Amino acid sequence: MSDLRVALLGCGTVGGGVARILLEQPERVATRSGRKIELKKIAVRDISKPRPDCIPASLITRNVAEIFADPTIDVVVELMGGTDIAREYVLQALMAGKHVVTANKALLAEHGVELFETARKHDRVIAFEASVAGGIPIVAAIAQSLTANQITAIQGILNGTSNFILTAMSEKGMSYSAALKEAQRLGYAEADPTLDVDGSDAAAKLCVLAQLAFGLNVTVKSIERFGISEMNSIDLKYAQELGYTVKLLAEAWLDGKDVAMHVAPVLLRNTDMLAQVRGAHNAIQIMGDVVGETLYQGAGAGEMPTASAVVADIIDLAVGRAQATFQAAKLWQPSGKGFRLRPSTRVRSRFYLRVLVADKPGMLAEVARSLADVGISISSVIQHEAVEEHQGDVVPLVIITHYAETGKFRTALEHINRLPGIAAPGVHFSMDD
Repeated sequence: MSDLRVALLGCGTVGGGVARILLEQPERVATRSGRKIELKKIAVRDISKPRPDCIPASLITRNVAEIFADPTIDVVVELMGGTDIAREYVLQALMAGKHVVTANKALLAEHGVELFETARKHDRVIAFEASVAGGIPIVAAIAQSLTANQITAIQGILNGTSNFILTAMSEKGMSYSAALKEAQRLGYAEADPTLDVDGSDAAAKLCVLAQLAFGLNVTVKSIERFGISEMNSIDLKYAQELGYTVKLLAEAWLDGKDVAMHVAPVLLRNTDMLAQVRGAHNAIQIMGDVVGETLYQGAGAGEMPTASAVVADIIDLAVGRAQATFQAAKLWQPSGKGFRLRPSTRVRSRFYLRVLVADKPGMLAEVARSLADVGISISSVIQHEAVEEHQGDVVPLVIITHYAETGKFRTALEHINRLPGIAAPGVHFSMDD
């Protein structure tokens, strides 16, 4: 069988890891793929930037066009990030008759339909295991191993930066700002961590998982998301008192033909498997109607875990698995697969609510009445002494509700926030039992 020749677009952290595997482990890769895989070119923006010692200077080029024009290159690996230039280059690669491997979840979430239509038109494949959860083989699990199932629910810790911050806050008592600085010092968080902490990164990955599980063509903008940048350590403390842990979850639930999706901090019981995922790790819990509950956990980012997933896709292309899966899965079809996005306001959940109320009689009754007016009953109440910064003025009131529709709870919360004696807008999270 002829050699498979590969070119990289980008040689940053992940690109360097991919090059390292292909150049330093050629015999292992050839054994797994049944043929030699040759790294032929690496296109970069800055040719003077230091690269891993294993990469010969002869492989580096600034001329991306020569990769598309080279008929001997079979696979283009896009590791540039972003969506505009990456979209242009992926389309050019496909139209030039080359398969594409990408780790770019934002690109797939935003332009998946166009890219996959182009791939099918030119009889090429887009492989994207590395786009979700780094080294965790979740794409292969859903697209191949769980195909006997209809996926009914997805819950994922899909952003290692946010999980590291929440772990540091809950276990070490750190403030959000201190935990973020520690994440940046250790390389888990970017200088600008916005996409990680506001839920956008996790939402893009959820878009990919929703396509695999339900055939839904959704973009990040269509997914309701709440991040952790306003997280107060006092809520993590109260959650622990109640036997819960707070995690930033990307979730999707199937109800008939409706799929509800969101990214938000959620209270999980301490005994829940996802609650025990610490630090910068990722984990995805998948519920199938045949297999039941399955959990996938591991390193969700970083040079070698993500490079592992990229090289796995290259090997799958070499042996033909990726082509067979691509043909069968029919991903990112313009018409979808009959499922539709459900408004998040119709999702039922229990809720954690913390409000700062005036330290006077009757406030609990007022809050309870606002909930009761929309049909929400209270499961339990915790009322602590006055918090230090409001000593003598207000007290924190923590309420756990019974199950209620999200829309009704938000209506009640709007009313509660307008009550006389409420010192600050209520803080709330859904609870998963």
